[in-house]
Amino acid sequence: MRNLILAMLVLLFAFAKATAQNLQGVATYQTQRHVELELDSASGMTSEMNKSIQEQLRKQFQRKYDLTFNKGEALWQEQEAELDKPKAPSSNGMVIMISGNRDIRYQNITDKNYTVQSDLMGKQFLIEDVLEKPNWILVKETKNIGHYTCFKATWTEENEEHSFENVDGEEKETTKMVTREVTAWYTLDIPMQHGPDEFWGLPGLILEVNDGKMSMMCTKVVLNPKDPIVINIPSKGKKVSQEEYTQISEEKSREMMDRMGGKRKKGEEGHTMSIRIGG
Repeated sequence: MRNLILAMLVLLFAFAKATAQNLQGVATYQTQRHVELELDSASGMTSEMNKSIQEQLRKQFQRKYDLTFNKGEALWQEQEAELDKPKAPSSNGMVIMISGNRDIRYQNITDKNYTVQSDLMGKQFLIEDVLEKPNWILVKETKNIGHYTCFKATWTEENEEHSFENVDGEEKETTKMVTREVTAWYTLDIPMQHGPDEFWGLPGLILEVNDGKMSMMCTKVVLNPKDPIVINIPSKGKKVSQEEYTQISEEKSREMMDRMGGKRKKGEEGHTMSIRIGG
């Protein structure tokens, strides 16, 4: 009897492994982001105007993404229909324009590398670098997402945060350390280590992520669709490492703030707010 039970367990393990190897699919996620507007005394904006803009932003930042995956690869990108969402209507003379995130993220968890095709102020880059597994802590807590039983995991890390503020008519950059706390929910019913955006490395597909002011919730999963899954690695843009891209991005931000500061010094005022969804 003992040998029979052992043989059955071996067969079940082999079947589960074979199933995972052949598993592929597409998971759809709804994202939300909390945005705070910090207004100075000279803005002329009332609390009601601020509240109206906050509500517009909340609706505009609700986006849908697709995660296409097989055993070793995953591709994360915003749905095409979301990229051309109409801008929010004018609110008391201020127009809010939000563009979609056209970044495409490819991850290969077998070869431990990733490629991100990103547009930075009109110039396209291809970020290629080593994929590092997050230091997840598994928690003995469960909940249901749809008809999937999910388990909780957390991840904490320290990061530098750069910000700009106007001091005596000049833009000053400040840097501080902030703690990033991520909570994820994954299901063993889909034994894949993938997840939305940069999140991966758990024993099952990640169906929900809460990362400070941003959340991602899986709303639909299609496994082994009729048409075979095709994952194409992004290939457009200037090739850079993640560190190089971060430096370029910070330089571009400083240049933009300098230009904005110069306009304010000359007395030029704008009534347009342009916001880009970050990753």
